[in-house]
Amino acid sequence: MRSLGWGIVFALFLAGCAPVEPVPEAPSGRFANEEKAVVPADAGAMYRFLRARLDLIGGDSQAAHRNIEAASRHDPSSAFLRARLAKSWLALGEAEKALAAAEAAVRLDGKNRDGHRLLAGLYGAAGKVSQAIPQYRKLLELYPDDAQTLLYLGALQLGQGEFGQAREHLERYVRRNPGSPLGHYYLGRVLAEAGELAGAEESYAAALKLHPSSAPVLTELALVREFRGRRSAALETYERLLKIDPRNAWAVRRARSGRRDLSEARAEFDRLRSVEATPGAVRMKVGLVHYELGSLEKAVTEFSLALMERPDDHRARFFLGLTYGRLEDGERAVAHFSRIPPESEFFVDSRVQLASVHEREGRFADAVAAIRAALDRDDRRRKELFRFLAEVYREAGDFPNAIEAMLKVVELDPESDRVHFALGALYDQSQDKDKTIEYMKKAIELNPDNAAALNYLGYTYADLGVELDRAERLIIRALEIVPNDGFYIDSLGWVYYRQGDYPKAIEQLEKAVHLVVDDPVIIEHLGDAYVKVGQADKALQSYRDALKAATEEEQLKRIRSKIRELEGI
Repeated sequence: MRSLGWGIVFALFLAGCAPVEPVPEAPSGRFANEEKAVVPADAGAMYRFLRARLDLIGGDSQAAHRNIEAASRHDPSSAFLRARLAKSWLALGEAEKALAAAEAAVRLDGKNRDGHRLLAGLYGAAGKVSQAIPQYRKLLELYPDDAQTLLYLGALQLGQGEFGQAREHLERYVRRNPGSPLGHYYLGRVLAEAGELAGAEESYAAALKLHPSSAPVLTELALVREFRGRRSAALETYERLLKIDPRNAWAVRRARSGRRDLSEARAEFDRLRSVEATPGAVRMKVGLVHYELGSLEKAVTEFSLALMERPDDHRARFFLGLTYGRLEDGERAVAHFSRIPPESEFFVDSRVQLASVHEREGRFADAVAAIRAALDRDDRRRKELFRFLAEVYREAGDFPNAIEAMLKVVELDPESDRVHFALGALYDQSQDKDKTIEYMKKAIELNPDNAAALNYLGYTYADLGVELDRAERLIIRALEIVPNDGFYIDSLGWVYYRQGDYPKAIEQLEKAVHLVVDDPVIIEHLGDAYVKVGQADKALQSYRDALKAATEEEQLKRIRSKIRELEGI
């Protein structure tokens, strides 16, 4: 799946996510959320369970769900399968069915860790905190050092105002995970709520040291410093926050207004408490941990629980779509991205990712529609969006529209040699050699050291059989900038071939084939050069090697014709 890196960065940091870091647990990975070494005993259940795993790997989550259901029917006494079924129902947005399956898992096996965890999460997401907390307590009885439970229980108790117990659990968590910015962050919140401002500042500072770019930590650290009367330190912290998020109106007001009135600061802290101490907020942060670590099944569970609590949480829906994209489950990725409305700050990024899924699956018209919807909503990223649009059109083989989109990019960034190079390459694919030459020349004019443009222009001249001396100079210059590039050496060999200097052509082309062993064009070029010097056996072998590597129908036909001619057929 395409990743336009700015989309993820924008969502993670400008949307105000709290810090993320690994929660030490079972080994990470796609199926890391399963209990270790648990395999269904029933043969039919085992078969269906393994089929479900293969379905997930293939990106067919609907088939995976059907097979998990079938596995559970085959072995109704398996708590493991019920917990898996609960997670599958949750991913489908069926909260009541997920809850029933999780309750069944716990009834079948009172020590089932996944069942208790999911049950606690479902209760918390449903607002049933009084039922969630006992589940977490039960987990701690069974597994006293369970890191995830300590974190969730402490954060939940913080939201309930149970500061003493929250502090106990979060301190245990931090002792076990001293490198956890998330643990230090929530401990700082507890201490701030309890009025222990010096300890709160110390915890926030520890979190910031581990995660220097966290906007929430910087915000709360600045507030605590204001509460402690450390105005200069608070101002310094606000300035750091503004470097990360220049559009943060709150930080601008506090840093630039010179106000010392703490009523506004206390109101902001209360607002953050109501937002950041909810079960869904914690789930969201831990989900980001698993997403970044590649524990994608865990990430699905966490984001789904966050979304269950707050169905209009566009951030959770966006990352759930991203996770399904990485799982190659295009249907679910599209479903979540499509539900993010135009007024959301995640709309543009969701349309970019939506277009990526459509492009990957060959739905080019849908990809174009998604990018154009993003263009209608965002004037700041038009260059990147038009470039993506050009790429989609190119993949679809629609070169006129690809060129039109890339011309927009040139208008937006007229001094970029790379943009002119990309446009020249598009013209080449559309067989407009004059325009290819025009834009490659412009790229070189803007940047005389653009080796790719130097080589491209030189090769274009060689292929056309014109300006061969100039072509040689261009490619030699490209090789001075990027020595030993097999493709550039092939271009030089092709220039010598066009000049009729076949020994020099063979010398360069043999070197190119050695550097780029499986490129059919280079191998075919070498075969052509061997033919010119009468080395038919070597030419035949080169053509056969090129045939094995070729994929384009036109080239396959051409090489087969050359082989037949040499074989005398």
